[in-house]
Amino acid sequence: MTQVAHTIEPLSVDTWDAFAGLVERHGGIFGGCWCTYFHDCPAREPGYEGSRKAKRQLVEAGVAHAALVMVDGEAVAWAEFGTPAELPNIHHRKQYDAESDAVPDYRVTCIFVDKRFRRNGLARTALDGALDLIAAAGGGVVEGYPHEVDEKRMSNSFVYNGTRAMYEAAGFAFVRPKGLRNTVMRRTVAAA
Repeated sequence: MTQVAHTIEPLSVDTWDAFAGLVERHGGIFGGCWCTYFHDCPAREPGYEGSRKAKRQLVEAGVAHAALVMVDGEAVAWAEFGTPAELPNIHHRKQYDAESDAVPDYRVTCIFVDKRFRRNGLARTALDGALDLIAAAGGGVVEGYPHEVDEKRMSNSFVYNGTRAMYEAAGFAFVRPKGLRNTVMRRTVAAA
């Protein structure tokens, strides 16, 4: 792994163009969703442009959060986070709700790294950036929903939130499985 000189910036109206550049370079991410799947967007218009517009509106309203990993002024990775009210749609929601033992203060729902920068540890960098931004916002209990992976390589679209090993290395504890090869992991982040 090569260390890449970077900074972390929060997703905001000021960093929208950098975020949009990353998403556009990758065809809208995961079929054009623009990282809107986990939000509740009942008025979202269909397709790529509908998702782009919805994400922009969420950012302008201050209810879409992410840690952007910036290299030379360009976003090359992100980790989306927010409260359960901001990000209510998680995979295996029915099972999650039935087995829930606590409501977290924050969720980390999506991590993405530019194809040109993969295998440089930037997924973990983005996760750490999200945790730092959560600490700056007052901290709290944070849940992540990483994937169990084995020796068989999985498509990046299936590992949209990183791996259990990455979350364990970041101080998260395993809580329970969720769906096939998904987990619920939790960590308390102190206020900065």
